[in-house]
Amino acid sequence: MESMQWEMAASSGTALLMWIVGLVVVGVLLAAFFWGRRVRSREPAPPRPEEQPKLPEDGPVGEVREFREPNEVPRDGGRLTPTELDGNYGTPSTHRSPSQDPEDHKKPGGGGSFGSGGLG
Repeated sequence: MESMQWEMAASSGTALLMWIVGLVVVGVLLAAFFWGRRVRSREPAPPRPEEQPKLPEDGPVGEVREFREPNEVPRDGGRLTPTELDGNYGTPSTHRSPSQDPEDHKKPGGGGSFGSGGLG
């Protein structure tokens, strides 16, 4: 009989502990919700429809297609210092190709980029 009383005491204590843990979890979730609302109220409002970007009156900007050729690197074996570069720091070291024939882009296999018509 004594073991049955211990089991009942343990089960009621466990149930009480589960209720307390549940209330603590609900309290933490409510606190997080209200804290998030307070942080959100300090943020700037989303832009209104009239503040949204608009297309230019003459329509969207067209695509520019051109061939780019790399600048030649000296083959004397020495390294280039930053002062010896052409000044386009942060951009690829290329220049516009002298033959800018737009029909070359339509030829199969031309270009060399993804989807350029090579064997798949």
